[in-house]
Amino acid sequence: MATATGHAGQMRVSVWHVPRTRGATSGALLVLLGIWGGLIPFVGPHFGYAYTPNATWTWTAGRLWLEVLPAAAAIIGGFVLATSANRAIGLWASWLAAVSGTWFIVGPSLSQLWGGGTPQTGTPTATTTLGATVEAIGFFYGLGAVILFLAAAALGRFSVVGVRDTRPVAADTPAATAPPMAAPATTAADQPTTAMPTERRPEDPEAGG
Repeated sequence: MATATGHAGQMRVSVWHVPRTRGATSGALLVLLGIWGGLIPFVGPHFGYAYTPNATWTWTAGRLWLEVLPAAAAIIGGFVLATSANRAIGLWASWLAAVSGTWFIVGPSLSQLWGGGTPQTGTPTATTTLGATVEAIGFFYGLGAVILFLAAAALGRFSVVGVRDTRPVAADTPAATAPPMAAPATTAADQPTTAMPTERRPEDPEAGG
C-alpha cells in the first residue's frame, strides 16, 4: 500500500485495486480459445479437421497433456482475468494463460522426449500440405501464439499502475486537526463611529434687520 499526505490530511492509496473491465476483453477471448483448444481434438473429426486418431471423443495421453490441460489453463486464466478486480490475481491469471499458450507451441516438440522421438500429437489427417499446415496452426502453433499474445497484453495492462488506479481511502488514524481560532478581541478604537447629524435652525428674519 502506498501512502500519500496532502493538505486535506493523511490518505492511503490502494495500488492493488483495478477496474473489473481491465482484463474483460482478453479474458473473454482466452476463455473462447481455451474452449476451442480443448474441444477441437474430439469434435474435429466430424468435419474432417483432426489429428490422428481420426475418431471423435477418443482419449489419448497426447491429447490430455498437449491439448486438454493447456486448454483448461487458458479457460481458468481467462475467466479470472475477466472477473478479477485485484492486480495480484490478475497478474497470476495472465502468467497462467501465458504458460498455456507457450505449452501449445512447444509441447508438440517436447513430447518427442518421452515419445521415443515421435510427437505425441498424432499426425494431421489432411491429405494436402496446405491442409496439414492449417490443422497444425489451428490445433497448436497458431492457437498457442494467439493465447500467448492475449496473455502478454493482459500482463502488461495489470502491471502498469495508472493515475486512475490509485484509489484514496481513509487512513487508519484520523489526521490531526487544528483547534478553531478564537475571534480577535475588539477595542473601543476598533468600533466604527457614526457622526451625529446637527440640527440646522432657520435664520431669524428680525436679526438681520
